[in-house]
Amino acid sequence: MAVVKGTGSGKPVLFFDIDNCLYSRSTKVQDLMAELIDSYFAKHLDLPWEEAVRLHKEYYTSYGLAIEGLVRHHQINPLEYNAEVDDALPLEDIIKPDPALRRLLESIDRSKVKIWAFTNAYVTHANRVLRLLGVEDLFDGLTYCDYSQQPLICKPHPDMYEKAMREAGVSDVKDCYFVDDSFLNCTKARDFGWTAAHLVEEGLPVPGTRASQDQIRHLGELRTIYPQFFKPS
Repeated sequence: MAVVKGTGSGKPVLFFDIDNCLYSRSTKVQDLMAELIDSYFAKHLDLPWEEAVRLHKEYYTSYGLAIEGLVRHHQINPLEYNAEVDDALPLEDIIKPDPALRRLLESIDRSKVKIWAFTNAYVTHANRVLRLLGVEDLFDGLTYCDYSQQPLICKPHPDMYEKAMREAGVSDVKDCYFVDDSFLNCTKARDFGWTAAHLVEEGLPVPGTRASQDQIRHLGELRTIYPQFFKPS
């Protein structure tokens, strides 16, 4: 899916994160990605494994993406990083079409709301995941972290939420609805003025303090918290 520029139709937008949101954490994609990132740190920064793991965690915590720390402090080429990390994941062996997800997205009334993918991954990874899930055709567009541009802009930086609004063609923060598995991304979206739903998957501990206005255990609960966007059952 290419980025489709919004037309300013005046409809609200429902933004969906992709990784660990449209598919379950049980796929272990995040674990595989973490291993590839740790390996990248160790190889390209010539670090002992323990230091590579520590620095990866530090950059992720500080910037929202490990790659931003690599670019900022080590002048790493982000597209080369993407080739060795995200694009190297064996997703075809892991992610399969999800009929339940497709039914959920198809039950959204597109005359009332746009559906927009919103990710910190690069466009190649985002498109691959959406295609493998069998839902690529159901999104009106995609906002991604553009590794080809400097500086990198990603969630939870306010500029990334502005970018998503601009690309989706929505001008009022009150018309922006968002679901993400990241506590910080949801908190910053709420602070930016969006209405956010923090996805805390079944089996994960519930935060002591809510990240945002809503908290859900599975995407099906969107029918309950945002009923105005769904077709009559």
